[in-house]
Amino acid sequence: MTDLGRVETALAARLRDGLSARRRVRGNELHCVAPRGDVAAVAGTLRAFGAELVLMVAADRRQEEGGFEVHYLFAHRENWFVHATVAVPPGDPTIVSLATLHYPASRFEREIADLFGIRAEGHPDPRPLVRHGFWPEDYFPLRKDAGTREFRDDGRPFPFQQVSGEGIYEIPVGPVHAGVIEPGHFRFSVVGETIIDMKSRLYFTHKGTEKLFEGRRPAEGVALAERVSGDTTVGHALAYCQALEALAGAEVPERAKHLRVVLLELERLYNHVADFGMIANDTGFAAAHSHCFRIRERLLRLNKRLTGNRLLRGGVVPGGVAMDLPADVDVTAEVESALADFNEIVDITLSNTLVIDRLEGTGRLTTGAARAHGVLGFVARASGLDVDARRDYPFAVYGELAFRVPVFDSGDVKARTLVRVEEARESVGLIRQAIGRTPAGPSVCRLGPLPAFEAAFSLVEGWRGTIIHWVMVNAGGVLERVKVFDPSFLNWRALSYALLKNIVPDFPLCNKSFNQSYSGNDL
Repeated sequence: MTDLGRVETALAARLRDGLSARRRVRGNELHCVAPRGDVAAVAGTLRAFGAELVLMVAADRRQEEGGFEVHYLFAHRENWFVHATVAVPPGDPTIVSLATLHYPASRFEREIADLFGIRAEGHPDPRPLVRHGFWPEDYFPLRKDAGTREFRDDGRPFPFQQVSGEGIYEIPVGPVHAGVIEPGHFRFSVVGETIIDMKSRLYFTHKGTEKLFEGRRPAEGVALAERVSGDTTVGHALAYCQALEALAGAEVPERAKHLRVVLLELERLYNHVADFGMIANDTGFAAAHSHCFRIRERLLRLNKRLTGNRLLRGGVVPGGVAMDLPADVDVTAEVESALADFNEIVDITLSNTLVIDRLEGTGRLTTGAARAHGVLGFVARASGLDVDARRDYPFAVYGELAFRVPVFDSGDVKARTLVRVEEARESVGLIRQAIGRTPAGPSVCRLGPLPAFEAAFSLVEGWRGTIIHWVMVNAGGVLERVKVFDPSFLNWRALSYALLKNIVPDFPLCNKSFNQSYSGNDL
């Protein structure tokens, strides 16, 4: 295991003015302040140790400190972190770009430029990410003084990259879709039926979620976290609550930790069952879709019996859980019965040669492309990347439970389907273990005072992949800044690469096999 002290020493030696305000937090975190011009040196040094950038957070501290801050969170799979803070003067709101070193940084930097007006110098693609053409040029909504502004569409099109040549034409899709999904624009460059390029444009329903956290009492933020993406209620609520608990230095009761595993795996289970059915439906095998949604309904009714809500809202609270295992429900028996039902549908579906022909080789995302884009969750594991925050950064009681992380290397729709199947099976095993080991005792603890203007974060493996919540409160004890990261923020971009050399009619199938969240991305 890498000694965090060696990392600290190497960083201090590499930077021109060294590190200031260095301190160890929670045993496995190094928090420090780094010179603005040395960010690339920080990233390069940490990469040499095997740590990668997982989050960037901007904050407007002009009222307290006289400027902006940009926070960089680096994580290592040996479960240690470096949290580096860079001061950004208001008269020169710029940072050094890490986009050419680490692709996820390019997305974070574009988002920060749109929402805070802090530009990343040297960024190879400075186009807007969140900002649409009708935003006022001087409007940066996450600044404290953003206020209310008038929006007017000036009619300018988004500057999509143009692909031209003999026989090439474009197919625009969206942003309004025929179904009930949220809006997104996809622009295909096509020769015949073969896709040679696809560019997506999201953020048509940017909701200002992070702004809505500001000024709330920490406990009031849970309901908002649950609604970041409705199908990921537990994942986001748990990440938010664990961040608050880390900030407070609270020790969650063992009973609550076990029940949190149950809730998170129930959420993973019903989503993977539903996705398998929808992928089968996009091949024309509607029977599997019908049966999977029948099983999903069984699981949603079980969710309601546990928490009073079909989407498991209200189950996770700061300090623990607000539910318990009902005496009249054998949760383990219920999920094992649902899994047996699901396994039968899986066997029937995957023995159908017409289904397999559509899945194999379609929408292939290579291991190299997946790694370069920093993809997460089942998309990563289907492309040969062995990543899972439950194992790599253990939370709740995952470090005490036995489970397998399924990894496939073909990177196609079939692999993304099989990962879901195997993870559903592992989820049932985890629920069985967690319930069987759940101790007696309290299921919630009270959080103590939260230190002002200190940062805390939490990583959770939601059903789509790693979720991160980063929190800070002010001197009044209310939320100063909450940063939400959903894996869809990175995984959406990789869809464009998976579509290359596929035919246009396979787009719905490829898209469903990724099944990323518009809402989780369009915060």
